[in-house]
Amino acid sequence: MAEYKLLLPSMGEGVMEATVITWLFNEGDQVKEDDSVVEIATDKVDSDVPTPVSGKIVKILKQKDEVAKVGEAIAILEIEGEGENTASEEVKNEAPVSTPDAETLKTIEQPLQVAASTEFSGDLYLSPLVKSIAQQENISETELKSIKGSGLEGRITKEDILAYVSNRGNQPAPQAAPAQQTPAAPAPKAAASSTPATTISTSAGDEIIPMDRMRKIIAENMVKAKQIAPHVTSFIETDVTNVVKWRAKNKDIFEKREGEKLTFMPIFVRAVVKAIQDFPMINVSVNGENIVKKKNINIGMATALPDGNLIVPVIKNADQLSLSGLAKAINDLAYRARNKKLRPEDTQGATYTISNVGSFGNLMGTPIIPQPQVAILAIGAIVKKPAVLETKDGDVIAIRQLMFMSHSYDHRVVDGSLGGMMLKHVHDYLQNWDLNTEI
Repeated sequence: MAEYKLLLPSMGEGVMEATVITWLFNEGDQVKEDDSVVEIATDKVDSDVPTPVSGKIVKILKQKDEVAKVGEAIAILEIEGEGENTASEEVKNEAPVSTPDAETLKTIEQPLQVAASTEFSGDLYLSPLVKSIAQQENISETELKSIKGSGLEGRITKEDILAYVSNRGNQPAPQAAPAQQTPAAPAPKAAASSTPATTISTSAGDEIIPMDRMRKIIAENMVKAKQIAPHVTSFIETDVTNVVKWRAKNKDIFEKREGEKLTFMPIFVRAVVKAIQDFPMINVSVNGENIVKKKNINIGMATALPDGNLIVPVIKNADQLSLSGLAKAINDLAYRARNKKLRPEDTQGATYTISNVGSFGNLMGTPIIPQPQVAILAIGAIVKKPAVLETKDGDVIAIRQLMFMSHSYDHRVVDGSLGGMMLKHVHDYLQNWDLNTEI
């Protein structure tokens, strides 16, 4: 028999660690190839880790709530064969990649170096989370270089930088050579450190419900988003009668042909994508005193989960998809979100988000802009109402399908004119929807 180390696999760009939620098998249990053996959680999403080999779990190395790094062993399996991780050539080929060397890490992190280059030099390999904390706490590059990282190849982890922040006032600031000193732009304080704890009185019969892990993350992100971005919201009412008629005409045909439901969301996404192409400065992020104009249009889709939490899967390169492609992508992401099948990369990289508050019967809402995006659109319920129509014979009153939309935007970089015109273009694309549009 041979020992096989089950390693934490790569989970997408920028994800370098995960927390063990629960083991699905115990020590001594037999597992088969492709069995999901452990549930893990990143900052974005929960997922399962399958085993690439069959064998018996002889040792669990990472217990519940412990953090594992990508490439780190989380369990040891006993498998057929001889020698550690060398049961056969087939096992070798299927085994997870061992701990990356420095050159591999540099290749993996190349996109992150580019993203961070406006703030930190290329020899600092920082995950998006660590970089965000550094910017929020106004930690200079010199200070970052003084932090001893506990991650792979000495990388700075979330725990490393939070520990540094908590002890920052008790240690002298590192000195840098004058030629290398760069004044750091002021940054908002981190929500976790700037929000005071509130003491709440309780009465007999009150129930105390601890937040689960996802709710804690949502709470922290929402507080940060409101502290970072000054929110402004514009509203508009749109006649979507043509959209409703078009969907009614095509939904059965589409379902019979593709085996997929045709919802309103692909139409909304198509209108938003066209409006973003008209106003590309909505598709940006703020990095200090710089504006990062995004090349890709990746649409986040706020999705309510059965447990009451919220997650935002991302339609990547939405501008390159047809209506049929959008419908399939949306249905796939929504299904996997509600059934806890999303991968970490499925929730990364959004450049603009849509929230369908109408699915709960709400007429309108003022959603919080997810960082680092600068705008979010809320779509209300479609309601039949009497409306005034202009005709060649004069004004008439008719029953129409009307819907409110609200557009929240970051006033640091989006003024009322840009935010309002973007919303008006979404309105125009929906109100003038062509009934002969092909699906």
